[in-house]
Amino acid sequence: MTKGIGRTGTRNDKTHIICRRCGKSSYNVQKSACASCGFGKSAKMRRFNHHYKAKRRRTQGTGRMTFMRHLSRRFKNGFREGTQAKKRE
Repeated sequence: MTKGIGRTGTRNDKTHIICRRCGKSSYNVQKSACASCGFGKSAKMRRFNHHYKAKRRRTQGTGRMTFMRHLSRRFKNGFREGTQAKKRE
């Protein structure tokens, strides 16, 4: 039986670092690609239909939706811009 550090002293290299796009520690340094979102491999986000819970975590509506949250109201009014509401009498 060994005493001291043993195997853990040799494990001082990192395979995966934090990804710029998804923020997870899944970006492979040697492959230059993220295992979680596919950054570095493709411009589209990595997603599969058999990972329905993973799709739910990162789908549209989980973020701030700065553009999309006002879209239904603008669609209802016919995307009008630059007009003023009439004064009530």
